[in-house]
Amino acid sequence: MASAMSPPGAELSINSSYLCVVKIFENISLRNLNSFGVEACAARLVEWESPQELSRNADGELISSLTKDPWLALGGGNNILFTRDFDGTLVKSAARKIEVTAETPKTLSVRAESGTDWDYFVSWCIANNAWGAENLSGIPGSVGAAPIQNIGAYGAEAKDIIHSVECFSIDTGVFLTLAAEHCAFGYRDSVFKRQLRGRVIITAVNFILSKKPRPNLHYAALAEKVAETGSGEPTLQNISQAVISIRNSKLPDPKKIGNAGSFFKNPIVDTNVAHEIAKSHPEMPLYPCAENHLKTKLAAGWLIEAAGWRGKTDIETGGRGRVGIHPCQALVVINNGGATGSEIVSFAQEVQQDIKSKFGVSLEIEVNIC
Repeated sequence: MASAMSPPGAELSINSSYLCVVKIFENISLRNLNSFGVEACAARLVEWESPQELSRNADGELISSLTKDPWLALGGGNNILFTRDFDGTLVKSAARKIEVTAETPKTLSVRAESGTDWDYFVSWCIANNAWGAENLSGIPGSVGAAPIQNIGAYGAEAKDIIHSVECFSIDTGVFLTLAAEHCAFGYRDSVFKRQLRGRVIITAVNFILSKKPRPNLHYAALAEKVAETGSGEPTLQNISQAVISIRNSKLPDPKKIGNAGSFFKNPIVDTNVAHEIAKSHPEMPLYPCAENHLKTKLAAGWLIEAAGWRGKTDIETGGRGRVGIHPCQALVVINNGGATGSEIVSFAQEVQQDIKSKFGVSLEIEVNIC
C-alpha cells in the first residue's frame, strides 16, 4: 500500500494483527546513505521500527527474501564504502527508543534501540549524569553499529559500557541476547564482524553506566584540553566538549567532505618487530597492546604521514585528484568530489603497498568495503 507521506518508491506493509509498519524502497540511491557520498544504488531498502517486523510482515516475506538474496544491515552509513550497486536488500533500523531498565545507587542500566543516533545517545547519557560514554562523543553512526565495530576513541571503547546486545537471528528466526563476554570484543572487532557476520541483525544494546563520576583522562591530549577549560574538576560536559573540539580539529565533517573517519586500523605487531622498526625511526610512537603483552600497537596515522601521504591526492598515483588523504589527519581518506568507491579503494591500496614497502607493516582497512 503506497503512502502519500512516504518518499518516492516507498511502500508500507501493514500487519493488522499488531502495529507493524515496514517501509520498502525499491531501486534507491545510496549517495545520501553513506558518509563517503559515493553514488550507488540498492535493489531494495527495508526500514523497520519494531523488531517483530523482522520476523514477519503482512505477507510473511521479509525473512524468506533475506535468506535467499544478498542482504546487509545498514546503520548510519558512516563505516561503509560502496564500490558497486547492491543487488539485494539493505535492512535499516528506524527504532530509536532509549529507556532506563534498572538503577542502583552506583549504576544506571540503559537500553537503546539500534536506530538511535550514537551521539544523541551520548548526549542523553550526559544529560542524565551517567558516566562512561562521554569519551565517545561526536562519533557518527548508530547505536546498533557500535558493538559491531567496538567503536573507540580517546582511551575508551564501547565494550567498556556494553552489558549485552539484542539481535535477531536470520538463520533461526529467533531473538537472542548476547552478554558482553560472548561478543568477543577486541580492537575494532567483535563476534558480529566474524562468526555472526551476515547472520544476525542487532535490534538494541544494553549499557551499564556509572552514576558516580568516573573521568577517563588517560589520553594525554584529552587531559590537556579538559584542563584548558579552567573549570576545575573534570565533568561530563567539559570532557565531551573537549573530545568534540579535538575531533573537529582533526576530522573533516562528512557533510562537507566525504569520509568515514579513520580508514585504517592501527597495526598490531610483535613487539620485537616494532622495536626493530624503531631502530630506523626512533621518533615513531609505540603503544603497549592491552590484549597481548607480546604485541605492540603502532600508529597508522604516523606511518602514513612519515611516508609522505598526508595531504596527497590520487593525482600522484595516476588518478584525477578526486581521492586523497586529509591534510589534517593522515588516517582519513577523503572523497574530494565525484570519486567512485572503486577509486577510493584503489587509492587506499596504493597507500597500503607503500607502507608495506617502507616499513614492512601491513595496514588493515577499517571501513567495510561493499
